[in-house]
Amino acid sequence: MRLYYDLHIHSCLSPCGDSDMTPNNIVNMARLADLNLIALTDHNSCRNCPAILAAARGSGLTVLPGMELCSAEEAHVVCLFPTLEAAEAFDAAVLPTLPPIPNRPEVFGEQIIMDGEDTIVGRLEPLLVTASALSVDDIPALARRFGGTAFPAHIDRPSYSVTAALGDIPPVGFTAAEITAAGDTDTLCRQYPLLRGLPLLQNSDAHYLHQIAEAGPWLELPDNRPETVIAALDGRLACPWGRT
Repeated sequence: MRLYYDLHIHSCLSPCGDSDMTPNNIVNMARLADLNLIALTDHNSCRNCPAILAAARGSGLTVLPGMELCSAEEAHVVCLFPTLEAAEAFDAAVLPTLPPIPNRPEVFGEQIIMDGEDTIVGRLEPLLVTASALSVDDIPALARRFGGTAFPAHIDRPSYSVTAALGDIPPVGFTAAEITAAGDTDTLCRQYPLLRGLPLLQNSDAHYLHQIAEAGPWLELPDNRPETVIAALDGRLACPWGRT
């Protein structure tokens, strides 16, 4: 089946995310965009994943819990998981690697935790837009330890990408990569040979509702179960991909 996806979306938990990025708003906007598959990937935290999974229940939309993890090299890596329990265990492993810097909402923005009804249930105190102590070299294996997968984010951007931080795609076991809408796959594969043969995912990195991608990029998979998506992105299942 063909699944139209956006696997890099931020909620109001990310301090740089708009306050309108509530779980229900994200789910409803994804449905309006005719998407079949999305992932919630806040900066360095999975704390709004329970809320978006609750909001999506019964909607027909497949939602993967995840995180956009900032490595010690200040490269962003998207980590996705098949279950909430796996994402929460990964979150617990990442938290001690973050510097103990408190958020200053007046400077960085609110870090809002919600429930499935978009009710505010808390605010996260540690600042999320910092670099963890985890190296890019360690992140793919750590995600797999919790049953997930990881891919480098927006590799064609001049900041907060593995290519900007390291100058190349590191040979650390990535089985997919993310490009922006402006990314040219042929050029990138010539520039970074390790990309050849990998799914190059075009996600929105949405911080505002209007940035959530319209249906266009797709994956061809046997079904829409989260574990099937993870297996495909982790190279354990054939994963035809493209853009409409």
